[in-house]
Amino acid sequence: MNILAPVRRDRVLAELPQYLRKEAALHMRKDFHPRVTCACQEHRTGTVGWDTAGQERFKCIASTYYRGAQAIIIVFSLNDVASLEHTRQWLTDALKENDPSSALLFLVGSKKDLSTPAQYVLMERDALKMAQEMKAEYWAVSSLTGENVREFFFRVAALTFEANVLAELEKSGARSIGDVVRINSDDNNLYLTASKKKPTCCF
Repeated sequence: MNILAPVRRDRVLAELPQYLRKEAALHMRKDFHPRVTCACQEHRTGTVGWDTAGQERFKCIASTYYRGAQAIIIVFSLNDVASLEHTRQWLTDALKENDPSSALLFLVGSKKDLSTPAQYVLMERDALKMAQEMKAEYWAVSSLTGENVREFFFRVAALTFEANVLAELEKSGARSIGDVVRINSDDNNLYLTASKKKPTCCF
């Protein structure tokens, strides 16, 4: 069994975070898949990721780190048209090491605070087209102001978590998550394995 440190309450996702733009969303459901909700009522789980920052000096080893990725986040600058064009190559590189059907794709425009409203409207139009071509979910964020940063990462975490739980349920053919992280809610010992209960909500 994997053991993770306890998660702060403000980082618990009880509801599926919503998309930024409907026309470039991976899906538009309002809630987690019912099987995921059921599985989570029985156990708590978690996942971890990696960032290569797209720097050229790491290009030769980057594929080692993003092989088997569950989410691919391609970031470009909202005030640099060339960086949006480069996203095609970054996606091609990432997909050499990953099955497109098993990785969630996100196209993220950063530095929103540096764009004038007029520049932003034009760049977002092109970014939405690119996201639709890639079959990626589009987000615009600002690290400086924090605009959409928390919402974006919660969305990535929630969709990745949901995909992993559904894959585990399919793989095991069971009604429980199996040996994925289990932490009971007793604050005195957060690492106790929850006792097996007969599921009442899964089908």
